[in-house]
Amino acid sequence: MVVGLGNPGKEYDNTRHNVGFEVIDLLAKALGIEVKQKKFGALFGQGVFADKKLILLKPYQYMNLSGQAVATAAGFYKLELDDVLIVSDDMAIDCGRIRMRRKGSAGGQKGLSDVIGKLGSNDVTRLRVGIGASRFADSAAYVLGRIDSEQRPIIDEAVDRASKAVLCWVEHGSDKAMNEYNPDVSGQ
Repeated sequence: MVVGLGNPGKEYDNTRHNVGFEVIDLLAKALGIEVKQKKFGALFGQGVFADKKLILLKPYQYMNLSGQAVATAAGFYKLELDDVLIVSDDMAIDCGRIRMRRKGSAGGQKGLSDVIGKLGSNDVTRLRVGIGASRFADSAAYVLGRIDSEQRPIIDEAVDRASKAVLCWVEHGSDKAMNEYNPDVSGQ
């Protein structure tokens, strides 16, 4: 199951906090999976990739309350933590870079923190898409702000790389995905 974190509603489209949703949307388009069914407190879709059942999930509670949808879906399908990948934005990573880890802290990302709390473990694989640090005191305004024309092509490339990293994770596992996609090849 691949979960993209973000905020629901048109007012949050094209915001830095919604790059997790963008990765899910790109995967859905590439794989022909409709992520439109409302289930588990999320928009849900399923298909097959690399002979494996693949679930795509976009929680429709706000970012900071994403954990219940993830825990409910994981419980329903009796998924092990190794079968779940969370995709989110990250201000601590340079804009355009991506980083996959098998476990760890939420690193200040409140949506990821809620997921970890509801799953009862930080042993869940996460893929963070760098949006860069805010130059302003109000980081909430930065993450909820629209992606500007300077950042848009950089984030588009990162979302594309992130979707490829997800497919590598599904097909080959986290070690191969981390080895192939964590090195900085973004030129940043």
